[in-house]
Amino acid sequence: MKIRYRFAALAFLAGAASADEAPRLGLPADCTLGQTCFIQQYPDADPGPAAQDFMCKGLSYDGHKGTDFGLPSLAAMEAGVTVIAAAPGIVRGVRDEMVDRLYSPQDDTLSGRDCGNGAVIDHGGGWETQYCHLAMGSLTVASGDVIERGAPLGRIGLSGRTQFPHVHLSLRKDGVPVDPFRPQGGCGGPGTESLWIDAPAYQPGGLLSAGLSVTVPEYDAVKAGTAALDALAQDAPSLVAWGYGFGARAGDVMRLTILGPDGKTVFEHETLLSKPQAQYFRAAGKRARALWPPGSYVARAELIRGGTLIDTAESRIETR
Repeated sequence: MKIRYRFAALAFLAGAASADEAPRLGLPADCTLGQTCFIQQYPDADPGPAAQDFMCKGLSYDGHKGTDFGLPSLAAMEAGVTVIAAAPGIVRGVRDEMVDRLYSPQDDTLSGRDCGNGAVIDHGGGWETQYCHLAMGSLTVASGDVIERGAPLGRIGLSGRTQFPHVHLSLRKDGVPVDPFRPQGGCGGPGTESLWIDAPAYQPGGLLSAGLSVTVPEYDAVKAGTAALDALAQDAPSLVAWGYGFGARAGDVMRLTILGPDGKTVFEHETLLSKPQAQYFRAAGKRARALWPPGSYVARAELIRGGTLIDTAESRIETR
């Protein structure tokens, strides 16, 4: 078995290295982009201290070397989302020993292991991909494994330097980071050289979730996915809509709306976002003047940029 395995690995490397072609990438997670996962950071295309994504916009940070495919909540992470190989290759290295926890700037225990748990895959010709922040104990591959595109590697987690559950995908050629959206470097759009099999649509920021509660929820509960009501008591003292988003720009507006059982607006409020934020939430609502009428209530969060609607998230509950 080991002899056949070694020959398979050597055959793969010989064929791939001679071609010297860039790998074509699939998504690195078993999720639906824009619904159950979201690209929350792109590689930094600016060589200086500023940060720009490949579209010359701000969905990145200084020195970021990969693409972050994030989940909407810790609850989604705990339910389990599989990280998969973006292209076929040979596993060159793995790590699966670091605990899952939200990174704090006061944490000095990483010791150069910012990636956390993950894997590096050799695609031949000097090309490799790296997958970071996987859940401890979830790795299903070992060094030397020959794998196909879509092969499971582990699960999205919170290991390493991260403050939200995601898989960070890096692509490198001879050790140099390459942006699969714009391999030629710089910013200005994807051009014609994207390395994705099906290039993900660019999203310049968006909404992860929306919900209803009876008070302004704690931010930790929003991030955990536990802030939303399951049902509305008719004698609830108030009703609050909230929205949880990513990639805010200064001047963005979040519009929060509560729709009642008749489809009419119960409450609407707009909040101006004053600064860029990687993740954020806003909440607003109204006090009850009488019993809430029975039926369905909808929380709607809308992200507006320069007068244009960027994204919408909704959540529906029933009275009890």
